[in-house]
Amino acid sequence: MRLFHTDENTAAMEALGMGIGNRRLPLVLGGLAVAVALAWVTQGKGVIHNDPLRNIHIPAELTMPLQVKVAYDEERIFFRYRWPAEQAHVYHDMLRYTDGQWVRHGASRVGPDPAGTYEDRVAMLVDDGSVPEFSRYGGYITVGANARFFTGSASPAEVAAHPHLGETLGQTEVQKHLPATRHDVADWRSVIDADTLRAQREAGYFLDLWHWRAGRSNPVAMSDDQWVGEHRHGDAGQAPFTTNWDDNTGQPQWMFDPGATGMYALRWEDVQSERVDFDGIYYLAEDIAVPFDADHDWQEGDVIPRRLLRQGAGSRGDIHVPGGARWEDGYWDVTLVRARDTGNPLDDKMFRDQGRYDLGFAVHRDASGSRWHYVSHPYSLGLGRAADIQAVAFSGSAPDWSQDWFETTLFYPGQVNWPLLIGQAHAGASDIGAGKPVRSRHSEEQLAHYGVEMEFNDAITRQWQLTLAAGLLLMIGVLIGLWPSFSPTRKGDRS
Repeated sequence: MRLFHTDENTAAMEALGMGIGNRRLPLVLGGLAVAVALAWVTQGKGVIHNDPLRNIHIPAELTMPLQVKVAYDEERIFFRYRWPAEQAHVYHDMLRYTDGQWVRHGASRVGPDPAGTYEDRVAMLVDDGSVPEFSRYGGYITVGANARFFTGSASPAEVAAHPHLGETLGQTEVQKHLPATRHDVADWRSVIDADTLRAQREAGYFLDLWHWRAGRSNPVAMSDDQWVGEHRHGDAGQAPFTTNWDDNTGQPQWMFDPGATGMYALRWEDVQSERVDFDGIYYLAEDIAVPFDADHDWQEGDVIPRRLLRQGAGSRGDIHVPGGARWEDGYWDVTLVRARDTGNPLDDKMFRDQGRYDLGFAVHRDASGSRWHYVSHPYSLGLGRAADIQAVAFSGSAPDWSQDWFETTLFYPGQVNWPLLIGQAHAGASDIGAGKPVRSRHSEEQLAHYGVEMEFNDAITRQWQLTLAAGLLLMIGVLIGLWPSFSPTRKGDRS
């Protein structure tokens, strides 16, 4: 049987096909739009997540408020800080008696300590203009590549084998350091020679670090005192704490003096209660400690602090806490005081009349340590000069603190480091090269989100590539599906 198609029949059939194609085209294009929209909305979902194996933990809140006041008299300078915290974390690095052994709780870890045994802290970097980048970029300049607790941090063995950081300083981690202390700012190993390091320090190329610790210094009314050069150093002298552990015996070196305290140890349930009696005993200090008694009838859940507190001495004991810092009604209120001129110019920055200084703040809370803190933009401080923060002169025994708070916002910095910021991967590197300050260009919220993005940069880039590839395949499929609708009209042949 032979079928004959006239031109009229062929045209009618092709018109019918094109009609179907024209009706299908809006549906296809609509589906394409929905797919693209879904790809855009879900971009990154499943990529940003905590990953302890890569040293990643993103805090629930990316920013937090901090209030600051500064006052001074002829001899002293006072800094007062206030910030919110859901609870006070004052227990730090505890030894718990478990199954006949002393088990450590509160070592540095990724993110918050689940047992809550990591102290709250406030820190302040100070410069007098000798580190010019600090006034524009703050603490970012102290963060080098492969720093501790970064993804891809330097191995402890490699740092320990380094001739200066390991063999001379006894370090196993890459910590804060200033850019000019390295031949290559992107290579933590390239520490400059000792003579040049000494000359830099004598010229004032270092940052003074005030470091208040709720567990390791506050109970003895002190703050730790440090400085940052080619590494984060303690000032000369004695720190307000030392380690209460004997590696040879696997047990503490000291315990509570039962004659002075009425106990041999704390109890784990009290440590976990999240209640702090600031006038009670929640720490171990030299005046209430005696040598550890291994023959005592230790009970399951007994707790001895792994840190023994003492009075700081020398330059490291310069900073005090008048009256003791307290947490109350959801806020820490911490006041620190130090001599304006400590007589230690290689450790400290001196505060002089008509002086103008640069400050950077950081807070640890929520039982988080290491790099899981909040940091600030750099701000200026003036003693009789115009500045972001105006120090108020007073007379008498103590400030009345009647001035207004300086209010600022701290942000989570992520793993952003100085080599990244001045490198080709950062779009703003040219602005940094031109000396444009970060505070005039980026808000705290922007910097916090940038910090998170950089933690997942590789994963986000891969997913964008996959999304792009999927979109291109979808478009190719649509074109193939619609190709008959766009083909030239052909006349049928007789068969």
